[in-house]
Amino acid sequence: MNQSKLLEKFGFKEEVAEIIKGQFGPTGFPEPLHTWRMMWEVYDLSLEEPYFWILDNIKGSMPIVEKLEDSFAAAENSAFFGVTQQRLGAQQDRVSQFLATMGKMVKELFQMVRELRIIDERLNYYAQIEEETTKPIEQRAKGPEITLKGMFVDLVQGGGKSAASVYGMARELEFITLPDLFFDAPPFAAQAELEKHVNALARDFNENVLRVLKRHLTQYFSWRQQTSAEHRNRKTFMLQYLLQHYEIIRMYITWVKPYLRNVRKLSLNEGRMDSPEMVSAFEGSMLDVEFLARKRTAVKDPEGKYGGNGCILATFTYRTRPELKVVQEGYQRGPVHIGRVEFALRVYSWTDEQVEQYKKVKDEELLNLLGDISETVRTAMESLGDALKDYVEEARKNPHQKAELTTKRAEKMPKKPLMERFFGDFYTPKKKETAARKGYTAKEIKAYVEKAEAAAKDNAGFARFMAWNTYKNFKKAHRMFQW
Repeated sequence: MNQSKLLEKFGFKEEVAEIIKGQFGPTGFPEPLHTWRMMWEVYDLSLEEPYFWILDNIKGSMPIVEKLEDSFAAAENSAFFGVTQQRLGAQQDRVSQFLATMGKMVKELFQMVRELRIIDERLNYYAQIEEETTKPIEQRAKGPEITLKGMFVDLVQGGGKSAASVYGMARELEFITLPDLFFDAPPFAAQAELEKHVNALARDFNENVLRVLKRHLTQYFSWRQQTSAEHRNRKTFMLQYLLQHYEIIRMYITWVKPYLRNVRKLSLNEGRMDSPEMVSAFEGSMLDVEFLARKRTAVKDPEGKYGGNGCILATFTYRTRPELKVVQEGYQRGPVHIGRVEFALRVYSWTDEQVEQYKKVKDEELLNLLGDISETVRTAMESLGDALKDYVEEARKNPHQKAELTTKRAEKMPKKPLMERFFGDFYTPKKKETAARKGYTAKEIKAYVEKAEAAAKDNAGFARFMAWNTYKNFKKAHRMFQW
């Protein structure tokens, strides 16, 4: 997506300015109220001095200052390129190790969640049966009991292939009524109920059939009790194991954050590498720095979400020739940049929402490795569905409590989404309605926005004065002509 479409996507009109005398074209920035530009080229240019001179002057009157871009590019055969690529390679090696370990552990999470879902399905049958055993025996539903009996016959007795199973005895020994009597028996709360139920059938069925029926029902009843306790214990263990895995992945993400930031900052600006001013055989580099300074007046709406901002967007573009020198004794060799700087001070009248929209423009414009990698891991985690969130919350609820015989987890989730707490500043939430707009009518929202725009215009006058004053004083301080 080119810059014009990107700005249009977020509701900005692109600035058209005079590029060279008599020739106008797009600049790639939103249309400002006013712009002051300067290009300064000297042989012994200090890279830091113009930037910090302007930053310190603006920061004295504009309380909110945010850096939006800090990127560079270097010619492939330059010494500066070699130094940065060595440092970049070391950071990338560490990142790859952490991400490989995280990928393996996320894969294991899929298996754990799948096993917990199977355990929950089985526990749900046990829970329904235990609920039915509290009712009178003639009113007990048989659905969950029949399901478990089917699993017992298939998994424990070997199904129809085994001559000792319910189906095998019906086929081989002609106990034709045995399967019907076995599956038709209601859920029993105790062995005494089982004995009573079988004895009550003595007037209608053969004693040999009832003897075999009692054997199978007793075996099933014991299996049901044992597996119920086993599944509860297994779920308790799996929940703690899942939580341990979850916390370890979270720890690895915390460890990998600084390395990912370093990788992003050490990565070359691909757009600048194709610039005609960047020649592979020359010792050259290009740097882009941008910060947004603003003065904000909060509009007194019930949530305090709307504000009017007078903004100064300061952009710096350096085309320099780095020389590797030792600045002070004991320091490692580092580049000293000399060459040309171009800077522009653009004035805007923006609400809080427009400021956030411009930040989104910069996020999409820059090669943001942090966002790409966290999005990949987050997508894998979210593909597990709500089950992962529920199981983690259940495991944290009480580490020593046995798992409940139900899949219903009615406990309220924390207000901050689990994925956002997991990834921290790596998290990229899906687009949704902002909190500022919830609970208000369209008329109220319009009124607050209009107040914010009016406040922004008032602050924009101050921002215009500060930008002009900074520009004027910079020229005076550096012995340039004034008229």
